[in-house]
Amino acid sequence: MKKIILTLITVLALFASPLEKERSIYKTILNAIFPDKTVIRVWLDNPNKREIFEKIDRVKVVKNHKDADILILYKSFDIPTDDKIVFADGYLVFEHYKNRLVGGFYWQKGRPNLVFIKKNLKSHDIKLPASLREYIEDGM
Repeated sequence: MKKIILTLITVLALFASPLEKERSIYKTILNAIFPDKTVIRVWLDNPNKREIFEKIDRVKVVKNHKDADILILYKSFDIPTDDKIVFADGYLVFEHYKNRLVGGFYWQKGRPNLVFIKKNLKSHDIKLPASLREYIEDGM
């Protein structure tokens, strides 16, 4: 299954723009975290990234973090204190908040890296599909 996902990402990388690649990866992530939601409300700390999420089916970008199902942090080191699901898009944010995040997606050396943190998935009662379980890390 890992080969299938990597092949899909590679094919997308060859034929899609960076924006489309990122959108495809986030679509997979959000659908895995919220498989039963009809509308996934996303709050971003970087308004320049809205375009990525506005074109994903079932996703609505919200302006207030209190209205969101998930907070996606690109650059912020100030996580709101409520008990929302938090996901990092950036290695520095991921490293800084890995005790609170359900996971992170970031580019390193031109390649996408995806990590989910087992204990934080469990605390939010998130069960990922088999296709993404290989990205779950135990010892974070």
